[in-house]
Amino acid sequence: MRFPSVGTDPAHHKDCLATANWLVGQLQAMGFEAGLRQTTGQPLVLGRSAPPGGEKLPHVLFYGHYDVQPADPLELWTSPPFEPVIRKGSRGQDAIFARGSADDKGQLMTFLEASRCWLKVHGVLPFRLTVMIEGDEESDPAHIDTFLKRNAREFPVDAAFICDTGMWDAKTPGIDTRLRGCMGIEFTVIGPKIDLHSGLYGGPVQNPIKVVSRIVAAMHDKRGKITIPGFYDGVKPIPAKLRKQWAGLKFPAKKFLGDVGLGIPAGEQGFTALEQMWARPTAEVNGIYGGYRGVGSKTVLPSEATAKLTFRLVEGQDPKAIRRAFKAFVKALVPADCKVRFDDSGGDSSGIAVSEDTPWIRAARAALKAEFGRDAVLMGAGYSIPVVESFKKHLKVDSLLTGFGLADDNAHSPDEKYDVASFRRGTRSWARIFAQFAGK
Repeated sequence: MRFPSVGTDPAHHKDCLATANWLVGQLQAMGFEAGLRQTTGQPLVLGRSAPPGGEKLPHVLFYGHYDVQPADPLELWTSPPFEPVIRKGSRGQDAIFARGSADDKGQLMTFLEASRCWLKVHGVLPFRLTVMIEGDEESDPAHIDTFLKRNAREFPVDAAFICDTGMWDAKTPGIDTRLRGCMGIEFTVIGPKIDLHSGLYGGPVQNPIKVVSRIVAAMHDKRGKITIPGFYDGVKPIPAKLRKQWAGLKFPAKKFLGDVGLGIPAGEQGFTALEQMWARPTAEVNGIYGGYRGVGSKTVLPSEATAKLTFRLVEGQDPKAIRRAFKAFVKALVPADCKVRFDDSGGDSSGIAVSEDTPWIRAARAALKAEFGRDAVLMGAGYSIPVVESFKKHLKVDSLLTGFGLADDNAHSPDEKYDVASFRRGTRSWARIFAQFAGK
């Protein structure tokens, strides 16, 4: 954690290289064949371990990332972000405070430490293992996607293990089986060729801010359903068994909203807050602007206005089709004497759903119950982990997503931390997963 491996900042490239080399050294010390591979971004750490004569054993790919988010604003950290310390957290627990402690250095080290310990005790792992640790997860997932596309034949694996997620709560483990994808786009409505005096032109002239506002307002009906034609194509119903399990979690939606200063549930009616976040697509406005934004008043009609949007997508939806449908939706609502311009730089990623009954998930559920004494929650995640889609697309494998982060870890924020208990129990949990495959 002392390496300031901020992958998105060119000034920290040498730090990223140093971090990658440190990881290579750790793998080599465990007996792995390990080295660096060049990508279109930061170097990729690759390590391989295979039991002699183990060609018929499952081949597992473990993925993590060594890059971290920028630490700014530095003045909000209680201790320097790259000088890790163990101190008490808000619940009185011991926690490791440093940038990357939860996302993802502490998490990936649970797996590496479990591997080291297993090898020390048993000599060989109960499966063939490839370790892949990248340095661009926090900035540009296109680098790892390009690498996998070019080198897919090198990785004939049966499953991917990812430790970059969280538990349901501090006492209950979780396995993510659903991730929402994301499609970003912005549109600009252009009206008059210059800003105009609102007293001279107000009334007969189209106001682009009004046009953008009408388009944004038309995206949802009164029940919160998205009105873009074809938007729900491919969306599957939530399995009844899964809905029942999620309902049994008794998620405190009002408290969840109360924590951010709200209290009245919104969103798509007919679905609980968890269902909305984990298994239903959304269309959200991230920013809307135009006209005068300076101090005081300026009585103008703006020449243009812009809205920035992201769509969280679920399994079955095609991001490119959603993009086309949204553009058609906007164009149909733009007045004849206005123009519209689109910016497609927001990127695309698809929603992912993994069967809840794969051998990997069965093994993880048994191992996690043995460690925590309670069943793991089969969770969804409202965010995306783009590499999961890349593994599915290029390597044709599903991912086992089990992590040990907590909601109060402050990932991406000042005073990021990782509970010592999360590190220890995470390491033990991976060892128990290994044992499931070893029959021990």
